[in-house]
Amino acid sequence: MSAAAPTVYARRIAVLAASAALTVTGLLATAPAAQASPPTPVSAATARTYLAALTVKTDGSSTGYSRDLFPHWITQSGTCNTRETVLKRDGVNVTTDANCAATGGSWYSEYDGATWTAASDLDIDHVVPLAEAWRSGASSWTTPQRQAFANDLTRPQLIAVTDNVNQAKGDKDPAQWMPSRTAYRCTYVRMWVQVKYYYNLSIDSAEKSALQSTLNGC
Repeated sequence: MSAAAPTVYARRIAVLAASAALTVTGLLATAPAAQASPPTPVSAATARTYLAALTVKTDGSSTGYSRDLFPHWITQSGTCNTRETVLKRDGVNVTTDANCAATGGSWYSEYDGATWTAASDLDIDHVVPLAEAWRSGASSWTTPQRQAFANDLTRPQLIAVTDNVNQAKGDKDPAQWMPSRTAYRCTYVRMWVQVKYYYNLSIDSAEKSALQSTLNGC
């Protein structure tokens, strides 16, 4: 082997190392940002404890219910209302105009695994639907209490999801509807139980069974 050979090999190794570094850098540069999400719900163990404490009874009547009795979306800060705030929180690289309306970005719908780039394709789901809340205790609340519930950003009660998925869910409880994306069901029921517990809302027997069954697998 000539004296020049080690130098040649050293150069080749240096080139390969530089190439690998550029590849890694490129991957890091193009990797998507982490998906934002609602506040992390309580653990499955805590959710089971909360569930055991909830009052079990038949749902109340829907008589007198109206979405207008749960004022939303209210202003959260500046020109941003609750819907716009959730869209900014749950999306990636979200851009907005002077009125806080989303003009760009990407949103991953946890319920069905779809990704959207137009805010118009998304609804803000009330994890515990307003009508469900009405039937399980909110009918006796004051308007300010219902407004706080409908715009709650502190508990895991609001999430940006595919619009027609949200519409298919409607006011159903977990005995009647669950996210089609099974990987999210554990999170979903933890969210549901935490919200019901915090607001002291009742559950019916079928709802409790569905929640228990899912939580036992978490």
